[in-house]
Amino acid sequence: MAALFSSQTNLSSSLVIHSYPVKLKKFSIRKSVNVAKKVSLFAVLVDNGKMKVPFKLKEGQSRKFHQLPSGLKMEVISQKGLDQKNNNELKNPPLVFIHGSYHAAWCWAEHWLPFFSENGFDCYALSLLAQGESDEPTGPAAGTLETHASDVASFIQKEITAPPVLLGHSFGGLIVQSYLSSVETNKEFSGTANSLPKLAGAILLCSVPPTGNGGLVWRYMRSKPIAAFKVTISLAAKGFATSLSLCKETFFSPELQDHLTRSYQKLMVESSRMPLFDLKKLNASLPVPRVPRSSFELLVLGASNDFIVDSEGLRETAMFYGVEPVCIEGIAHDMMLDCTWDKGAHVILSWLSNRFT
Repeated sequence: MAALFSSQTNLSSSLVIHSYPVKLKKFSIRKSVNVAKKVSLFAVLVDNGKMKVPFKLKEGQSRKFHQLPSGLKMEVISQKGLDQKNNNELKNPPLVFIHGSYHAAWCWAEHWLPFFSENGFDCYALSLLAQGESDEPTGPAAGTLETHASDVASFIQKEITAPPVLLGHSFGGLIVQSYLSSVETNKEFSGTANSLPKLAGAILLCSVPPTGNGGLVWRYMRSKPIAAFKVTISLAAKGFATSLSLCKETFFSPELQDHLTRSYQKLMVESSRMPLFDLKKLNASLPVPRVPRSSFELLVLGASNDFIVDSEGLRETAMFYGVEPVCIEGIAHDMMLDCTWDKGAHVILSWLSNRFT
């Protein structure tokens, strides 16, 4: 989401950098939170790794690279779902996670991949081009809404065997919206055969609204000038990279321990080697086309303490798709990393269970 106020082949044949065996055990939210606070986020340097501060994979996770039609490779951190008890015929849909600006696949792998894997879902977190360990394209920006959505479609088409649920956070949510509009209008992307792969559903998390960031910016400038200044310094000027307090205020709750904030800050600094979008070109392409919700389930989820996407932005996105928004109390923009990360995870699990299991 950092760009909000700035201008800014087959898995089986891919290179596996790290792989850990799955450990079958009963999942405990409280235990996992305590363990997460004690486990170091860092590993030894990955051979030829693009991030100077690499992320240490958890048990059961693997890092592979999906080769795009362009020849560039996209990082994928995956974690298979544990077998569902006595329910082999009713398979949960795969979950595909799309990050926002200054993030990469690691942001999902810290808490949510283990959580949803323990609950029987195959999980795949992608690093968009020029983010995380993914390759860089030529040009001043990593891509456009269409090229990012095309990369996601390429991965789903080649590596996923059943219609997945696509989850997008912040600007990743806008990419998911672009994907949805293209699916519903039968638009074809380069590198994908015929129409785009269908989805079982989509979840928009603290997402940029379908009209872009313009409304958010103007509301902040009118009603919260100090907050607008802070967000601009934090994101456009990358102040979050050097100020721990500003990083915490932008992305996390005050209660998140400083050592965790510092660890995430270092990973964010290393995650983005070029902006996700050219914002001028992005805004010219918006809003995303409105689509009927005839063939997919949709959840629009926000956070009450979001410093970046306000409640009006959350409502705008929900109204655009004709659904009721869900706002989680006591959590910040990076709900998948925040100290109460399990709140959002449980809301999503309940939503998935009611619709797919």
